[in-house]
Amino acid sequence: MSEDARPITFETPADPTATLPSDPAFLQQMIIELLAALRETRRQNEELQHRLDLLLRRLYGPRTERFDPNQPLLIPDAFEPLAPEPEPSVTGDAVAPEPEPEPGAAPAKKNRSHGRRPLPKNLRREPRVYELTEAERRCPQCGETRAQISAERSEQLDYVPATLFVVEHVRCTYACPHCEGQVVTAGKPAQPIPKGLPGPGLLAHVITEKYADHIPLHRQERRLARQGVELSRSTLCDWMAGAAQSLEPLYDLMKTLVLLCGTIHTDDTSVKLRDSERKIKALARLWIYFGDHLYPYNVFDFTRSHKRDGPSLFLKGFRGYLQADAFSGYDGIYAGGNVVEVGCNAHARRKFVEAQKTDLTRASTALAYYRQLYAIEKQIKAELAKLPEDANEPTRAAIRLRVRQERAVPVWESLEKWLKEERPQVLPKSPMGGAIGYMKNHWEALKRYTSSGYLSIDNNVAEQHMKTIATGRKNWLFTGSETGGKTMAVLFSVVSSCQRHGHDPFVYLRDVLSRLPVLPKENLADLLPDRWSPPQAADPAATPEGPIADGSPS
Repeated sequence: MSEDARPITFETPADPTATLPSDPAFLQQMIIELLAALRETRRQNEELQHRLDLLLRRLYGPRTERFDPNQPLLIPDAFEPLAPEPEPSVTGDAVAPEPEPEPGAAPAKKNRSHGRRPLPKNLRREPRVYELTEAERRCPQCGETRAQISAERSEQLDYVPATLFVVEHVRCTYACPHCEGQVVTAGKPAQPIPKGLPGPGLLAHVITEKYADHIPLHRQERRLARQGVELSRSTLCDWMAGAAQSLEPLYDLMKTLVLLCGTIHTDDTSVKLRDSERKIKALARLWIYFGDHLYPYNVFDFTRSHKRDGPSLFLKGFRGYLQADAFSGYDGIYAGGNVVEVGCNAHARRKFVEAQKTDLTRASTALAYYRQLYAIEKQIKAELAKLPEDANEPTRAAIRLRVRQERAVPVWESLEKWLKEERPQVLPKSPMGGAIGYMKNHWEALKRYTSSGYLSIDNNVAEQHMKTIATGRKNWLFTGSETGGKTMAVLFSVVSSCQRHGHDPFVYLRDVLSRLPVLPKENLADLLPDRWSPPQAADPAATPEGPIADGSPS
């Protein structure tokens, strides 16, 4: 047997206690070090378990952050709830108290409509009359023909698929019969895409399908093929780029006006960007800038990365409040002094929701404070709902500021005192320590909404629009190039702003794409979503007589 093939033998380790020192003082120091190492190991295990719980909850658990209002009863001494106060009226007069229900009486229930809702009156009706035959009308008793005395009516909703049609543009040419010359041809109105195949109606349809209904272009390609029109996906992409180029003046105007707002909400989300050179998909970003009541537009911006250069370049020249999350990329914007930071309390509250697994008592206390703050915002909305519809925004802002100063500021003072008491008692790197540290580091920004009636308690209005992007991202997956990302930002801006004002994106886009090529620049503001009004002329495409002559492909 060779020396390399000898069997492996294991030596029995010696008794570990034999190597321990006999000095009691040194042993005490070793025990202290071991206990410190054990505490650090347990802390790391708790942190890893917390991350694992968050991951499992994100994958399989409920997404709701709703807090049980009965939970604070477990810690009744942790905070003192605010007593409900009578709400003063807008004019300052006393409000008559509501009559209390009689003892034993059932609580009043809200009236909720049940059954089938009536169909819209603007839908085309096709009456179908059902009559009896002559034999069925004959009376079985006397043999006479029965006369009609009434009719029962019922409605049924039906559907006819959209139909493609071809618009033939005929340009008549004229010549002088005497001079045998002077030939002139009638002009053709400018189109959204010069010399392009699609008309404004088809472009509006494809844009609405993708950016409002989240139907990617490859599915639209199959849907168009079922109607007998073979269009490749690359052709549809070119159409989207052409439409975005046509809508770019309107996009630039909305961007300019949003930068004049007093308050802007912003947030971002990731979008996969295909790099054709390296054959990989990088993570780009899509940002939203949500304008206030002065210029209510949703403007999106596309950047190749998550660096601060994107918002810094977009917000160049902006002066006012910027409400966003605690992304460090905004710090340079706040440093100039022209932009004031407003924090998002939904982010701060969410950190206490995530800390419930490791510190239920403290998390429940913090969430109870936040429940009071959001209850005050709900009361403000109820107060504003009593105002007349023509009440201006300064009047509404004055009511918000008054109620917040009277009721929300005392809650913030109690919350600040509680945070100071609890912060030394928790580990800084624990979930609860991170939640408390987040609030202390951004305290002024989180509380700033109480000093102005034009601000919001959180940034949820921007985050909700990011969820819309995330829904579409699951369908169209990625953008093919940086140019495609810019196209996406323009079309999302127009569609989202249109929906914000309650317009049908298809009707709006079809009208705007028809008018933009021939509209003078000084009248561009008439097409802004808050100033635009639907065309008054009836749309023959929705009637049995036939389609309109300028609403589909050319």
